[in-house]
Amino acid sequence: AEGSSELLLGEAFEIVEVKVGFALGRSLHDRYIGWVPFEALALPGVEPTHRITARRAPVFAGAGIKAAVLAELPFGARVAGVIDEQFLVLAGGGCVHRRHVENAPATRFAAAALFADAPYLWGGRTPDGVDCSGLVQQALAAEGIMLRRDTDLQREQGEPVKFAAREAGDLVFWPGHVGLLVDGDRLCHANAHWMKVVTEPLADVTARAGAEPEVRRFT
Repeated sequence: AEGSSELLLGEAFEIVEVKVGFALGRSLHDRYIGWVPFEALALPGVEPTHRITARRAPVFAGAGIKAAVLAELPFGARVAGVIDEQFLVLAGGGCVHRRHVENAPATRFAAAALFADAPYLWGGRTPDGVDCSGLVQQALAAEGIMLRRDTDLQREQGEPVKFAAREAGDLVFWPGHVGLLVDGDRLCHANAHWMKVVTEPLADVTARAGAEPEVRRFT
């Protein structure tokens, strides 16, 4: 089947059924329902203590920037570990530099900036690949605002705003699409036209969409 969303390392998933190597259930951060490869899941263990705040964070084999890189973790992944001088020593092995789990983006704009030029990927939620609703979900999470996964559900969460009263930080919706206003006339969005995250004039997006935009405010 087509992919519809993405679970990140450390996010919780509630299993309802297991069948032919896949688990049916829902992600607990946004209640999204779907099938996940069973081998990608693990029983609850040590609760995550930190969140990756860099666009990508190398996992080093030891506590040194010259150590071998075992893996890379995307923005938003959740990990468990203990800070030892300049590194977070992970409970499951490996080390992440403390700067990659500190200084989290404080605003939706700072979080969205980490996704600049990220490739468009249907169902994606990371700077490795993201779709329109995944981008705004991750951006607003920086301010503690938990959005649902799809544009129609996100639209229902927001407060309607007249187009003339729009301001930076509002979300703009079209059928099946959403973006973040960085000012009154420019929109940051992941889109299949440019196949990446771009910031461009709101008027250009509206012209391509062929429909009038709807503005919603989230506080």
